[in-house]
Amino acid sequence: MSVLAVRIRPRTNHDAVVAALFEAGSMGVHEDGDTLVTNLPLDGDVSMLRERVAEADPGAEVDVTTVTLPDFSEWRGTVGAHTVGRITVAPPWVKTEAIGHLILIEPAMAFGTGEHATTRLCLSLLQHVIRPGDTVADLGSGSAVLSIAAAKLGARSVAAIEIDPDATSNAEENVARNGVAEAVHVLEGDASVLLPLVAPVRVIIANILSSVILDLLATMRSSLAEGGEVILSGILLDERDMMVARLTEGGWSVMMEESEGEWWAAVAVPGRRP
Repeated sequence: MSVLAVRIRPRTNHDAVVAALFEAGSMGVHEDGDTLVTNLPLDGDVSMLRERVAEADPGAEVDVTTVTLPDFSEWRGTVGAHTVGRITVAPPWVKTEAIGHLILIEPAMAFGTGEHATTRLCLSLLQHVIRPGDTVADLGSGSAVLSIAAAKLGARSVAAIEIDPDATSNAEENVARNGVAEAVHVLEGDASVLLPLVAPVRVIIANILSSVILDLLATMRSSLAEGGEVILSGILLDERDMMVARLTEGGWSVMMEESEGEWWAAVAVPGRRP
């Protein structure tokens, strides 16, 4: 399958460029250093994309190429098992023994196999946060690996919210494969719309772009139950000070934080001051 691969380097208005990409039809945006990366279908309106980006940030560099996505079977051998604390994530074709909880994930096109540091950071923090009987919302759930982990750690109900229809199909398969369908419910749509509908929840997981996290902070605050906590990931380590400052300004407190390589993640709670 071929798609349009889009790489944009914002100059002055990062958040507006992200918004322009979603307006142009992107289902997800990835940060590669100072570059925003996304894919669009071959019939995507590139002229409209360039216009929207130019309006948001006239100095942004835009590069659009056509690429053929690899056959998944060709890179199966590169995906292995990952153990984080009491949780092991592995693809179904890898034989592994887990001490604790084993999560089998067919990665397909969805993000979340344990291969990425942001996923591993969330898996680590979840083990400090989840309590038996918790209600959870997982924003940008991808393969649903974090939703499944929350359920296996004792959460009673998990809303796995994902905007990409390809990812939701993969997530539903993974949920069934891991025997947690009674607890994990996959919802397709915009987190800003769906999160208030499943509120109140005690735990929110947001392993997404830092700019999207900042846009959702108010919604997350209003959607948390008393004593609620949020796990924030997908944040570059060099964004850590900015993120902590923005959280503090909004009345949040960072209660725990971890980093791996260039990535940072944290547990934050509203209504407390350091």
